[in-house]
Amino acid sequence: MSEAAEPLVHYTSVDGLAHLVLNRPAQLNAMTPEMVDDIRAAVGTAATDGSRVLLISAAGRGFCAGRDIAGAEPGQEDGGEVLAGIFNPLMQQVADLPFPTIAAVQGACLGTGLGLALACDVVLAADNAKFGSPFGKIGAVFDSGGHKVFVERLGTAVTLDLIYSGRFLSGAEAAALGLVSRVVPADELASTATAYAAALASGPVLAFAESKRIVREVADTPTSLAKVLDLEAQAQSRASRTADYVEGFTAFLERRAPVFRGQ
Repeated sequence: MSEAAEPLVHYTSVDGLAHLVLNRPAQLNAMTPEMVDDIRAAVGTAATDGSRVLLISAAGRGFCAGRDIAGAEPGQEDGGEVLAGIFNPLMQQVADLPFPTIAAVQGACLGTGLGLALACDVVLAADNAKFGSPFGKIGAVFDSGGHKVFVERLGTAVTLDLIYSGRFLSGAEAAALGLVSRVVPADELASTATAYAAALASGPVLAFAESKRIVREVADTPTSLAKVLDLEAQAQSRASRTADYVEGFTAFLERRAPVFRGQ
């Protein structure tokens, strides 16, 4: 079957778990503008169809090799306009989702693919994953929000070393340095990611959303302990008015498993 007959993105949503699968395996899921449109449409659907968690994974041996530069026009295009018009809105859209987002990464995770993975809250990396953006080899600048995430998680020295050298991090190295959440054996990535995402989808997602907002504010702005304590108190007030809060406390007191409904 030709690539044209295959969807560039598969999307399903079952029991609150939305699953978006990048589907250009022969090209290591390198992103074309059409593919970005399809990813954004799927993310938009997840935001409106009652989904409570989004899992992003990829078909084949690599997560995403970045932009498909077969369509690039060096000397003719404005690379900044390409980012601003096509790729940056995707990264922001994923980062802005109010519920938990997970990327399950195997093989190559480069360029815009790296940006997409790091826009998610949690990154589960296979031990065969490789993370990086060897833009120096093509005279381009690290992009897709990578400077922010790398500096926050790795520090300036490691960030600039990776940019200058173009060196890749393995899944184990990325986990050890704190770039990703954890590393798992490649043959367990799909089952681990699906089980984790399903568990979150059946959890107190409104409380998760409150924590996600606080974490993002702490990461994005200078925040004192007093401010964080206040943010947490406000979030707890909102959480305590939810049915899930009541259910969680009641289940604990009754020594049973809670049944959360995202309400």
